[in-house]
Amino acid sequence: MKQLLEHISQCTICKAHLPLGPKPVVTANSKSKIVIIGQAPGIKVHQSGIPWDDQSGKRLREWLNVTNEQFYDTRNFAIIPMGFCYPGKGKSGDLPPRPECAPQWHQQLFDKMPNVELILLVGAYAQNYYLKDKAKRTLTETVGDYQSYLPRYFPIPHPSPTNRFWRSKNPWFEELVVPELRKKIAKVLKLE
Repeated sequence: MKQLLEHISQCTICKAHLPLGPKPVVTANSKSKIVIIGQAPGIKVHQSGIPWDDQSGKRLREWLNVTNEQFYDTRNFAIIPMGFCYPGKGKSGDLPPRPECAPQWHQQLFDKMPNVELILLVGAYAQNYYLKDKAKRTLTETVGDYQSYLPRYFPIPHPSPTNRFWRSKNPWFEELVVPELRKKIAKVLKLE
């Protein structure tokens, strides 16, 4: 695993498309139990090199009901975004994750993590990539039908502050789904 992560840290596969250059942000451990697959690092995470080191990460940890220590313990969570590097700014938020990372690196990482019990699919990019034709027409429908993807996958919306409109329109997510997500996380990590 160490060698693979070192190899990834030197990746330049999409260098020409990255406004701030390559700086892959990914964490994993051969003992990881849960994999979080999000979109791509934002500017703050690009600068710090720490995944989910922003408001989105704070909300995600609240949803999961875990401490920073539990979250950043790679024996608990591997953090493998769809795009490993900051993709740049778009019209409304960041650009989509670069398409090169997932096919290039994800399977190699999963091959080295035999203890994975749950994969959190955070946002539509991860859901569409992993669920393929089993993903519903919209993220809302996919998240609403989360039980049909268990025990392997748990689809959730992105916890970004820019998603607050979605959360206000869909209060059922935090009322009904987040408690189930917390139970699942506690069970896998044996926090009960």
